[in-house]
Amino acid sequence: MSKIKWDQIGERFFQTGVDHGVLYPQKDGGYPKGVAWNGLVTVTENPSGAEDNPLWADNIKYLNLKSAEELGLTIECYTYPDEWKACNGESTLIKGVTLGQQRRNTFGFSYRTKKGNDTEGEDYGYILHLIYGCSASPSEKSHSTVNENPEAITFSYEISTTGVAVSGKGPDGKPFKPASSLEIDSIEAGPEAMEAIEAILYGSDTEDGRLPLPDELKTILEGVVSGPVESSF
Repeated sequence: MSKIKWDQIGERFFQTGVDHGVLYPQKDGGYPKGVAWNGLVTVTENPSGAEDNPLWADNIKYLNLKSAEELGLTIECYTYPDEWKACNGESTLIKGVTLGQQRRNTFGFSYRTKKGNDTEGEDYGYILHLIYGCSASPSEKSHSTVNENPEAITFSYEISTTGVAVSGKGPDGKPFKPASSLEIDSIEAGPEAMEAIEAILYGSDTEDGRLPLPDELKTILEGVVSGPVESSF
């Protein structure tokens, strides 16, 4: 047993920033080829559901049922890859001419945030965020006149997700539910694991980057011996 202590040196953690965005158009149920998404401004995860639905009986609250939990995203950016057009309901009529209101392709998405602490600042580590089963909704575009305080146009997209299957059971002994998101902490996973994962996510000189499903990712991590993480910034 030990007494609880607060704000110890090296334990004042925080997250900041967003970078290393990658779009993975879906094909045949997988995400075989990723492309860089430059110009990310913010990525906001918007969970919903998991709300209480009380049932009453015998003049008492008999039990509480939880509604299904869902994950939504808001991606704000200055620009986007060409591959995003098919995900955003756009299609080429002829070179230089784009049609709107077309079929919206499903996609995966990944991005990175920095994990800092009080001793190493932003260089302490980072977290990879993997998102599955994404579908973009129509969004408004605002175009403003150039004036004495010019600003670049930002695009904002609302994303809904559908969870993918995850094999195995959790610490409570119950099967995992389908998941739309997954986070990988560089401090806990270790440098060898992060190197193996990033080689898949970002590709190499001989292979395209791709988004592995959770079961494959688990297999990859189980096959890697992790050690203390080193700063990658």
